[in-house]
Amino acid sequence: MAALNSSNAVSSTFYLTGFTGYAEYHHWISIPFCLLYLIGIMGNCTILHIVRTDPRLHEPMYYFLAMLSLTDMGMSMPTMITLFRVLWSISNEIEFDICVIQMFFIHTFSFTESSVLLAMALDRYVAICHPLRYATILTPRLITKIGIASFLRSAFAMIPLLARLPFFPFCRSHILSHSYCLHQDMIRLACADVKFNVIYGLVLVTALWGMDSMGIFVSYVFILHSVLKISSREGRLKALNTCASHICAVLILYVPMIGLSIVHRFAKHSSPLIHIFMAHIYLLIPPVLNPIIYSVKTKQIRQGILHLLLRQKISSTVT
Repeated sequence: MAALNSSNAVSSTFYLTGFTGYAEYHHWISIPFCLLYLIGIMGNCTILHIVRTDPRLHEPMYYFLAMLSLTDMGMSMPTMITLFRVLWSISNEIEFDICVIQMFFIHTFSFTESSVLLAMALDRYVAICHPLRYATILTPRLITKIGIASFLRSAFAMIPLLARLPFFPFCRSHILSHSYCLHQDMIRLACADVKFNVIYGLVLVTALWGMDSMGIFVSYVFILHSVLKISSREGRLKALNTCASHICAVLILYVPMIGLSIVHRFAKHSSPLIHIFMAHIYLLIPPVLNPIIYSVKTKQIRQGILHLLLRQKISSTVT
């Protein structure tokens, strides 16, 4: 018992490595990461501001887009402080409790984003397959419930996984292979039976992402079935074009997410740089690209941005 307590006491501090083998380049590596974070934060804050202030965007599709922006920021921003602390050589230490909290937000918001993408697929299904009932089905009250349920589902699903971590002795090493905390990264350091965490984590990923991806797939089967019934080619293209941004957002989230899971579970002995690269793509690419894609592909968002820029220009001219 004394040995276990001693081991747990030592494990109160972990060490983040950043880009292993490239420590001398950390200051240079921080430059593109700083730009990516700034682009992601500015892009998503712009989307949120436009949706909130432009009455023309007070529709279900744009409410879901605002949810996507919130989950994007919730997924990437918890990593920002530890990433730059490591890259700027301020400190590579992180307390165990802070590590678990960071882990909770990263994984919870990544699962929540998957749920939001499913909700957006259902939004497109209702808009294309039941256009006359669109406003009556997707009411603001229902949208709010969907958003809250998506977050709570993901948060409660993570609790059994993370609640066991404080009881694990970490006697092998306290060195994590990233610049932030991931569950898969931490449990490999535990000197205990982590079978439950491994199996539960795999079941969790399969169940949540599997159900969401299946729901998205089924939604698009019905969407394509309805689109093919449209007589005019222009009408079919217009209907499909409203789904293009969402399909891109789905691919941007799921492809890196699946890649990271495969690397962690089946390529444990591959180059550490591959693990680090995949982990950062998984967290940074969706927040950066989603606002750009929706700004380029969605006319109303483009108009909202132009209106915002013109309003700021007029305001500065008057001032």
